Amino acid sequence: MVNPDIPHNEGMVQPIEIVIPEGTILNAAYPKATTFGNHLCPPNADAIQRALSTVMPDRVTAGWNNLLCSLTTGTDPKTSEAYVDIGFMGLKGGSGGMLGTDGYDHIGMIDASGGVLDQDYETFEQQTPHRLIRHELLADSAGAGQWRGGLGVETIFEIGSEDTQLVTFGDGDFEPAFGLFGGGEGGLNFIRLHYPDGRTVVPKNKDLITGVPRGTIYHQVASGGGGYGDPKKRDRKVLAAEVRNGVISPEAARELYGFEG
Repeated sequence: MVNPDIPHNEGMVQPIEIVIPEGTILNAAYPKATTFGNHLCPPNADAIQRALSTVMPDRVTAGWNNLLCSLTTGTDPKTSEAYVDIGFMGLKGGSGGMLGTDGYDHIGMIDASGGVLDQDYETFEQQTPHRLIRHELLADSAGAGQWRGGLGVETIFEIGSEDTQLVTFGDGDFEPAFGLFGGGEGGLNFIRLHYPDGRTVVPKNKDLITGVPRGTIYHQVASGGGGYGDPKKRDRKVLAAEVRNGVISPEAARELYGFEG
């Protein structure tokens, strides 16, 4: 962040001392579980961005959408074979805005910097028994700002296997992406299961749901990133185009941006 052109070698990291006591969540001691360890990168990246925002405001981003992911598994009735699917379509939220630049729409976790693969719709339906109903950018999901956060995404599909198991993990359902310098927070994530009998089940952020019946509607929102700067200073021509294109609703434009155009 000080100079992105510095080569990544031993000399660059030598002046930096990292102190993480053994036995803490960031330095677990055997035999503690560490499978989820790579997903601790985003909170650390957020902490670094916040810490440096007061001294390097032109180099930091507002908060990125936090992870809330799911995995489904069961037996595909088309093939009578087991399948496992990680819901990549639903875990790619928006990134945070920064000085002069809006956040990226639907980019994924900050530790992957957009490198998380998304699922092809047809392949998703070929490799799972599920039927995709909706997958689209979600209006008003991004934090407002002079430079807004990136938009999140809404995913809806119908579960096509009997006795399906659903596993969820992540913390994005209770802590939104933070804004900086007057920018607003992004929205919260959620996962909801609408059963054929009319019941709605809301999994916890670390949960195992068994016996999910065929025909259940899976509804997920991976929300947007945080905004940067005072929303009232956002370019009016850009706002008008975003309202016209459905990126920002007229109500949000008036309430958050003071826009009456």
